Amino acid sequence: MKIIKAIFSGSSQNVTGKPAQKLPEFAFIGRSNVGKSSLINALCQQGKLAHTSGTPGKTQLVNHFLINDSWYLVDLPGYGYAKISKADREKLAAINKNYINESEELKVLFVLLDSRLEIQKIDLQFLITLGEAEVPFALIYTKCDKQGVTSLKERVENNNKVLFEYWEELPPIFLSSAETGKGREEVLDYIESIISKKKIIK
Repeated sequence: MKIIKAIFSGSSQNVTGKPAQKLPEFAFIGRSNVGKSSLINALCQQGKLAHTSGTPGKTQLVNHFLINDSWYLVDLPGYGYAKISKADREKLAAINKNYINESEELKVLFVLLDSRLEIQKIDLQFLITLGEAEVPFALIYTKCDKQGVTSLKERVENNNKVLFEYWEELPPIFLSSAETGKGREEVLDYIESIISKKKIIK
C-alpha cells in the first residue's frame, strides 16, 4: 500500500465523537514511550502527523487520521505511565476501553511492544483482556534498530514462549523501526489485505 494522503480528522474521548464517515479503522496502542507516535509518522511518512514528545503520556485523546480517503489510522492514548495521577490513568484507561469495545469500525488493534525488553506484565495483562473480549489484534515490536539481529531474534522468541502459555496460536507479529522504516511495508500491506477482504465479503 502506498499512502498518498493522510489528514487529521479529529480527536474524541468517546466513540460518539468519532468522525461521522464510517470507514475501516486500524488503531495503535502501547505502553507510554514505546515509540507509537514515531511509528505512526513513519508509516505515513509525515514527520509531524502524530505528535512526538520526550514526555510519555502525551496522547490524551483518541485521534483519527484519514488515510487515502479510504480508512482511518487511530492513535490511542498510551497505558502504564506511572508519572501521572491515578485519576488520570483511570481516565485514559476508560477512553481506551470505550473505543476498543464500542467502535464497530475497528478492524485490527496494533499493540506496540519495545523490542529491547521482555514482555512486561502490564502488556501481557492488556493482551489477555483483548483476547477475552475477542478483539482482533496484532503485535508490532518497535525500536528494532537498537539492537543486533541475534539479540532481537532471541527477545522475540522468548516473548513468544510467554504468549504461547496463553494462546494456542499467535497473532500477526511485525518488526519495526521508525528510524530505518523497517516493517513499514509489511504493516501497510497487512492493513490493505484486511480492507480487501472486507470489500470481497460485502
